[in-house]
Amino acid sequence: MRLDHDRAVTFWICRTCGVEHSERPDVCAICADERQWVPASGQAWATLEELADEGYAAHLTTLEPDLYAVTSTPNAGIGQQSKLVRTPDGSVLWDPIGFLDEPVVQQILALGPVVAIVASHPHMYGVQVEWSRRLGNPRVLVAESDVHWLGRPDPVVETWKGTLELTPGLTLSQPGGHFPGSAVLHWAAGAEGRGVLLAGDTVFANPDRRSVAFMRSYPNHLPLSAAVAERVAAHLEELAFDRLYGNFANVIDRDARAVVRRSADRHIAWVRGDHDDLT
Repeated sequence: MRLDHDRAVTFWICRTCGVEHSERPDVCAICADERQWVPASGQAWATLEELADEGYAAHLTTLEPDLYAVTSTPNAGIGQQSKLVRTPDGSVLWDPIGFLDEPVVQQILALGPVVAIVASHPHMYGVQVEWSRRLGNPRVLVAESDVHWLGRPDPVVETWKGTLELTPGLTLSQPGGHFPGSAVLHWAAGAEGRGVLLAGDTVFANPDRRSVAFMRSYPNHLPLSAAVAERVAAHLEELAFDRLYGNFANVIDRDARAVVRRSADRHIAWVRGDHDDLT
């Protein structure tokens, strides 16, 4: 059991998406949505203690100077790779995973205070409130337009919209698309000063490392419309970045801003029907 507001509580973690819930509903609403799925075997839940007893462990690894990956083995829920960005004014935990343990908490705190926890969209909420509890109660930022997906309300949660500077040179903004509040985190000092974009699922770095995808649902293969893809791409063109990290181990290492533009043009042409006559 964990202590929360001076009383013992149990929260529930959806085994499919890894998102925490203060109550255990019959079905996880995030997974029942068309962008995700409920397994054919049915809804399943776990507590943090149960996952630990099953052998889950969290890990912190370096991606580049001042940028770290937080993962678990086995993968918790969707299995995203959370990112920790360290700045002189504090660290930000991005797309928190659905599991944590004391060793990884202590590793993160050894890098300096965490000033905010934020998910790019509801699929990435993970156990964000529990991360806050363990990391000294930094604020958990939830997009105002997506707050109805929140499964574990808590006083540490703050809503936001538009653009928000978390520390100097580390800025949240909302291109939308995948969800109305889908966000990206721009880190000006990343990639040796060329700029890094933490994209979540707003755009998805493809396995070819030369293109990104624009999707409403990645697992169910629902593409964004041409108009929305253009809006997302236009938003990202306003940011200066050379490297793009997705929410797994997927990376566009160089020329990422141009890659986004070329990928948007390709996506728009295909969904518009420009290439329907090609074999």
